Amino acid sequence: MWLRRIRTRMRTARPVVFTLEHGDGVARYTIDSVGSSIEFPVRCDNDGVMTKTPAEPTLVVDIAGEPTVVLDAAPERPRRRIGPLAAVLRAPFEARTWKELAYLVLSFVLGCVAVCYLFFGFGGGLYMSIFLIGIPVLAAVLLGGRAWGRVYRFLGRGLLGAQVESPPDFTRSSGFFGFLKSAFTDRPSWRAVLFLLAQSVLGVAVGYVVLTVIAMVGFTALSPIPWALLDPVQVDDNGVEHHSLAQFGTFYIDTWPRALALSGIGILLCFALPWLIRALCWVHRMLTVQLLAATPRDRQLAELRASRRAAVDDATATLSRVERDLHDGTQARLVTIAMALGRAEERLAAGGDARDLIADARANAKEALTELRELVRGIHPPALELGLGPALETLTARCAVPVDLRVQIPRRPSPAIEAIAYFSVAELLTNVVKHAHANRATVSVLPDSVRSIAVTVRDNGIGGAPSPGTQTVTGSGLAGLAARALAVDGTLTVDSPAGGPTVVTMILPNEGPR
Repeated sequence: MWLRRIRTRMRTARPVVFTLEHGDGVARYTIDSVGSSIEFPVRCDNDGVMTKTPAEPTLVVDIAGEPTVVLDAAPERPRRRIGPLAAVLRAPFEARTWKELAYLVLSFVLGCVAVCYLFFGFGGGLYMSIFLIGIPVLAAVLLGGRAWGRVYRFLGRGLLGAQVESPPDFTRSSGFFGFLKSAFTDRPSWRAVLFLLAQSVLGVAVGYVVLTVIAMVGFTALSPIPWALLDPVQVDDNGVEHHSLAQFGTFYIDTWPRALALSGIGILLCFALPWLIRALCWVHRMLTVQLLAATPRDRQLAELRASRRAAVDDATATLSRVERDLHDGTQARLVTIAMALGRAEERLAAGGDARDLIADARANAKEALTELRELVRGIHPPALELGLGPALETLTARCAVPVDLRVQIPRRPSPAIEAIAYFSVAELLTNVVKHAHANRATVSVLPDSVRSIAVTVRDNGIGGAPSPGTQTVTGSGLAGLAARALAVDGTLTVDSPAGGPTVVTMILPNEGPR
């Protein structure tokens, strides 16, 4: 019988509500005792009936006035460890061993080609530099290192399982001399050439020795087969012929027991070869990661370019929205007011009563002021002048879904960070109202570290929200929020399994990007 029990001890003066979320089934328990120990089985179906199910339950503890706590009732089981002897016996038959062996063979072949490439490319380029034509040749050979890098990164990912991020693409300056300057100052190209030089030693020289040892061990393990089929003959110093495939001094492998003993030694060595292969491939993997992958500087530059594009796109979208709102809303009302006042002036000149036209103009003026206030609030909410906490209180009070707010930050962030946090929470709450089908939400702004804050929006809706990376429209939805966070060196993570809950966490620095 499947049964799991949860034990917990709570010390609180408020009622505690335990919600067991078990697939689609939900069971709730309310405990009013203080400091009591609760123990109960976790098995329920859609109707709350105890049943057997392979799904793992989740315990949600909701204390009045306190943030919701989610406890996983099923801790992750530790992986079964493989003993040293079992690892040695399984190593020759694992796919990893054969992939790494294939990498060694390919790196030996490619290393031989790379040695010729470096010798004739740089040697010929340096020789032709006497006639100046060799300078662009050297630049082309240097940039060719990027192509070699792509080949080795592909092999490293597929055969060595190395996580290698590609460096940024080559950026060419305008003009011939600009091209030469860009080529000779391209860091990834120089690092790729350095990798090829290392491969000329590691892939060719060391690889040749290791592959020779592998071939000899394999031949030794299979030596009884050619010994029996090919009938090899060796002649000693006395002219005596021996049916032997190998000899060690005057000791000949010319009998079945000796041939099988030699084969047994080869088979034992076959269990040691995978570790030699893995050791050499570990060096290959480190070289690939260190010389062919993007450096932290490259990643930072790429993030800065992406954040700059996102900031420009966001500013353009904001200006377009403001222009559209002014044109379609406020401008139209001002035109209506002008027309109403013109008609009132004509009616007054004719001695008529224009009070209804003046009243309409006054009403339109009030609506225009209201629209202008909303527009200003969308650019920079006045409530932010009092701080992020009061601004979020005003925002959550206007939300159609009940929102629990918790703001505890030791010091006030910069105005830019406060604006990003405010508008992000506003958009996330809008998503909760429109798409989540939730009846409760929680907003918390808490310190994440000394220099950053964590803005979290949680709802009890249906879940299934896409991650920012799956959205193709930059600047909209969660992708737009992620771009805003990235613009100030922040991050945005989305945890939204099917069935909920959805938790969106944005980490923002206190002082903006450095």
